Amino acid sequence: MSVHAVVENLRISALPLAETAAVICRNAGSGEAQNVFTLNLDHVVKLRKDPKFREVYGRADLITADGFPIALACRLQGARVSRVAGSDLIEPICAQAARSDKAIYLFGSSPQVLGKAARVLRARNPGLKIAGTLAPPQEFDPQSDIARRCIETIGASGADICFVALGAPKQELFADLGKRQLPNTAFVCIGAGLDFIAGTQVRAPHWMQRWGLEWLWRVIGDPQRLLGRYASCFAALPGFLARAVLDPQRR
Repeated sequence: MSVHAVVENLRISALPLAETAAVICRNAGSGEAQNVFTLNLDHVVKLRKDPKFREVYGRADLITADGFPIALACRLQGARVSRVAGSDLIEPICAQAARSDKAIYLFGSSPQVLGKAARVLRARNPGLKIAGTLAPPQEFDPQSDIARRCIETIGASGADICFVALGAPKQELFADLGKRQLPNTAFVCIGAGLDFIAGTQVRAPHWMQRWGLEWLWRVIGDPQRLLGRYASCFAALPGFLARAVLDPQRR
């Protein structure tokens, strides 16, 4: 079995969740710090339309399979890849950070969510250092001068790991800029992960996650916003899986 797979010309890590978190935490705070993106089918659709998004994805240090279609595409190539979602990485990274004296930073979402999530994470991980929290303004441009000042604030805090909760593609664009400005800081893109921890959003039950049905839970919760997005994903799925199998063979 292969230790990695190539999907959309991107190298997908085959490390399981616990090992992924351990590697991220171990390298954080050094020149080996990693920019961490979590690929799902919605990202794939966006990558095909947005050259800038594809450019920053190509610079990511570590890409995991977030979503059943990505994990399935990897398995079709013979790689033993399990799903590692951004929201799943928060807890094990925080546990590792508390044990290894690494400081984390929470960026994105809203002040209320950040405050509640910080309290919950500290309670669950005694000794965890949270260097700071920052919610950007509305209509935040992740590559603007304001973004650069936010990154300066993160750097001044002494954080080793920054969780970025902006949603795609903003979080990946911001993380890419952040990593280039702060090469010793790990930037981990986590989507709605802090909202789940704070309790402002309810994640799908474990059985739905296990069977790859988390998308259905999300559509039921917000059909007006998400129905069109997932329709595009399903339309792209057959060709995506075929390409995942055929492209590595051509190379």
